[in-house]
Amino acid sequence: MANKGETISVIGAGLNGPLLALGLVKRGFRVDIYERRPDMRRVRLSAGRSINLALSTRGIHALTEAGLWGKMRDIVIPMKGRMMHSMASALTFQPYGKNEAEVIHSISRAELNIALMNAVEEHGVRIHFQQRCTGIDLKMGALQLRNEQTGEGRTIESSVVVGCDGSASAIRSEMLRMSRFNFSQQYLDYGYKELTIPAGADRKHVLETNALHIWPRGYYMLIALPNVDGTFACILFLPFEGPDSFAELTRHSEVIEFFKSRFPDAVACMPGLAENFFTNPTGTMVTIKCSPWHAAGRVLLLGDAAHAIVPFFGQGINCGFEDCTCLLELIDRHGAEWPRVFREFEAARKINTDAIADLAVENFVEMRDRVADPRFLFRKKVELALEAKYPDVFVPKYAMVTFHRIPYATALTRGQVQDVILSELCDGIERMEDLDWSKADTLIRRELAPLELVA
Repeated sequence: MANKGETISVIGAGLNGPLLALGLVKRGFRVDIYERRPDMRRVRLSAGRSINLALSTRGIHALTEAGLWGKMRDIVIPMKGRMMHSMASALTFQPYGKNEAEVIHSISRAELNIALMNAVEEHGVRIHFQQRCTGIDLKMGALQLRNEQTGEGRTIESSVVVGCDGSASAIRSEMLRMSRFNFSQQYLDYGYKELTIPAGADRKHVLETNALHIWPRGYYMLIALPNVDGTFACILFLPFEGPDSFAELTRHSEVIEFFKSRFPDAVACMPGLAENFFTNPTGTMVTIKCSPWHAAGRVLLLGDAAHAIVPFFGQGINCGFEDCTCLLELIDRHGAEWPRVFREFEAARKINTDAIADLAVENFVEMRDRVADPRFLFRKKVELALEAKYPDVFVPKYAMVTFHRIPYATALTRGQVQDVILSELCDGIERMEDLDWSKADTLIRRELAPLELVA
């Protein structure tokens, strides 16, 4: 399969880069990874950019294929559903799936990154740290790198270059100069701030451990994901400007008062809130779409470099890992026919990454607002009842995305049809006993059954 003379350069030692490199080296390719940051295993990086990740079926499949999932069990916590916190501190639990197996897993980004880097180095891949990519000759695959410590520049010749360098990709920046290169980016008017709920006595969680906690407040929200050390990684999502925004929170007292009035049960668990708030940066969230993802049969974009999405479906890492799965499967099929592999990779993935980008923005509205709406919760009950009766036809949109490997584009299309069905069935009723099952059967067989469901 591999041409032993070929060297593949992977730009970025985040999450996708090492996972892809591991798959490539196992297939006989020589691989080097270049990373602009220092080695996070040896240098403490700045706080505030380490939002916990929600690993689900697509990401778990990729880690299983790489032989790594079994080793992750000590650094993940299963989350069985959403725990909603009302303004009055009342709790409502909404399970994610229909059974105990349908859970998502909270994992520290840093812990996962370290595990991936260790694994790829064990297989002989060298990670070159503090090497910033400053340019690339797209036709020749020649990389220009600068040592971030010494400022020294050098050029690296590579047979193939894969840009796994994130939403601010240096490789994509060079591709922007190509004729007819399509690029769009859309920032949310919201930012995020990482905060922490410390562990309680004996390193125990002070909130329910096996849940993703949400404080939905209409047009903003706070969420918390459990860590294995007993802490919770919290993320506050607020508008940048206007009422109840980051622009209004400029003093310690304003932050404390804001949390006391909006998230009273959370602030009681956050003794270092104000210091945490002003120490950590305010992040931005962007959706990026572009095409093509490849150039001259030598250069390819993968993960956020090709399709950055906002975090509200918990699919960023899962989508990127599924990119790796797809690319490696194509290499298994075609070998090192890079132009063909790259074309088929983009053809297979772009329609799906565009779909999950749209679904992620849509899910933001659901998380911050609708999860607290009794009508929404009733629809969820109806949805699960329909899934129980028609398990091979009616699969909730969240389940299609999270607990299956159904293409994202299929999940988007079928989800839209199912939303219409749910609206028709739930309109005018408030109890499960009043659900018209005859109507449900007609709608599902007429509208949904003809659509292909690809697992």
